[in-house]
Amino acid sequence: MTTTECDNQYDNQYDYDVVVAGAGPVGLFLACELALGGARVLVLERLTEVDETIKAGSINVPTAVALYRRGLLPEVTAVWEAALARMSASGGAGKLPPKFAAHFAGIMLDPDLFDGSDPVWADLGPAGDTGLAVPQAELERILARRAGRLGVELRRGVEVTGFDADDAGVTVRTGEGGVRAGWLAGCDGGRSTVRKLAGFDFPGTDPEITGYQALVRLTGAERLGRGWNTTDVGTYVHGPFPGRILTVEFDGPPADRTAPVTAAELEASLRRVSGVPEVSVTEVVTATRFTDNARQASTYRKGRVLLAGDAAHVHSPFGGQGLNLGMGDALNLGWKLAAVVRGRAPESLLDTYTAERHPIGAWVLDWTRAQIALMRPDRHARALRAVVTDLVRTTPGTTHLVDRISGVRQRYDLPGTHPLTGASAPDLALADGTRLGERLHTGRALLLDLADDAGLRAHAEGYGDRLDVVTAACPDRPGLKGLLVRPDGFVAWAGDEPGGDGLAEPLERWLGIRQAAGRP
Repeated sequence: MTTTECDNQYDNQYDYDVVVAGAGPVGLFLACELALGGARVLVLERLTEVDETIKAGSINVPTAVALYRRGLLPEVTAVWEAALARMSASGGAGKLPPKFAAHFAGIMLDPDLFDGSDPVWADLGPAGDTGLAVPQAELERILARRAGRLGVELRRGVEVTGFDADDAGVTVRTGEGGVRAGWLAGCDGGRSTVRKLAGFDFPGTDPEITGYQALVRLTGAERLGRGWNTTDVGTYVHGPFPGRILTVEFDGPPADRTAPVTAAELEASLRRVSGVPEVSVTEVVTATRFTDNARQASTYRKGRVLLAGDAAHVHSPFGGQGLNLGMGDALNLGWKLAAVVRGRAPESLLDTYTAERHPIGAWVLDWTRAQIALMRPDRHARALRAVVTDLVRTTPGTTHLVDRISGVRQRYDLPGTHPLTGASAPDLALADGTRLGERLHTGRALLLDLADDAGLRAHAEGYGDRLDVVTAACPDRPGLKGLLVRPDGFVAWAGDEPGGDGLAEPLERWLGIRQAAGRP
């Protein structure tokens, strides 16, 4: 069967190839990646508008690089610059921050102690110089606009109420009727309806904190410390812009996570933790509760149902990992699922989704658990915190934490012995004036021929529009002859010798079986 015949078969079988439940950044990014790969996508979102509640406020290096590779970096940069202007107008810091402004369990990291000499930091291209503070709601708007340009259908105010999955597809039930699709992707948050109805295991550890993050109007705040503060009761944050507060108390989880957060509730928590009795909350602009509930689905796929983002894993927000972890899920899953639904790759390709993403999710959960342990107010935790603080105040300690928080060293365990295999592709500056990242805007795999090697290029024959082939020298990497970069930007093969030895296997693994000459 030809690729075209496969496409027609899938076109006739379903209303949509994929239904995505949830139009947060993860669901929208997944929808964009699916559409880029040729899938017909419907996104269902129970909310009628973008949620303006204060949530994630930054993106890490892998997310910034992914957005750059899809041509979205200018829009993200514009949001950051507008935020800087607002901060300056409101009395906050109006200058660009250092390359990072991070903490570990509220222990601030000193940029002057960071050693960025490792080549991995030099290989990021324009994404490495971008301010990373982007409110979640603004990122959602950017991705919604892109989804629209790619032909994704988004229905707001429509909630998934149930579904029936079988070997051939999924019938998704909503208040507006049923939809038949090949696949259902649950990107519907930590209390995911899709995850619960599908029966995914969700093991983990129970919460021990109640946390609040809010933007409020305060009086009597002169005695509040700026930034992160640890007290005998818990932790609180004041700033970096006026009215932004965060509190953490080790008194167990809240009785009701869904109840509106009141000014009195925030004021009481801030007074208890800070020890400043005269501080008052006169108005709540936006507020949310959180806990350190840390759970992860044992697998991210059950038959025709898949999970991504908070639907697959939940944890405390410390370190700003949640949004970024979900964006990585979407980037990894999107091109693979698109290839399967279009008949261009076997269903077994989806097995690599859990295999590659689950270990990173497990690390994030433990990373946040470690921070909770250091934030506890008991004497043992405070003694350990003092030891860790001393380590953080060294160049190796700060550098290690920045490397991990930034995500710059994330990689997958892929077959191959070359040091680049499994890593995010370096943003090589090519002799034709382009960069590698710019060549990934199409969402297709990239075979980069750096030595004008006909033998290397011959391996690409039969992969049609699944693969872009670029021949261009890279003066900065004279020993590197070629790279095979997956659609998600990770290196599947790299070679330092001519001819493309060992290239055939990763091509077939990630792009499917090549077509015979003369067939599409």
